[in-house]
Amino acid sequence: MRVEYNFTGGVHGKHCKAMQSGYTITIHNVDGTTVVKDVMPRDGAVILNPDIQEYFPDSESVNRALRCLIPLLSKKYRAKSRKA
Repeated sequence: MRVEYNFTGGVHGKHCKAMQSGYTITIHNVDGTTVVKDVMPRDGAVILNPDIQEYFPDSESVNRALRCLIPLLSKKYRAKSRKA
């Protein structure tokens, strides 16, 4: 971000809930027309809360952490989750 941008008073994660349920973008064209686009999270998308994002800045870091947890799950739980 450029130094001249002022983000004082901004709230980190303010739009997290909207992202989870989808949102609408309205594009105002120069010729006066508007285009409305509904945006929904892709299937399988996982939205991290802001406090978690501090520790997991990208998909790879999340996947790495989850792969470390998988062996700790009981065999019974892992078998159930594969069937679902």
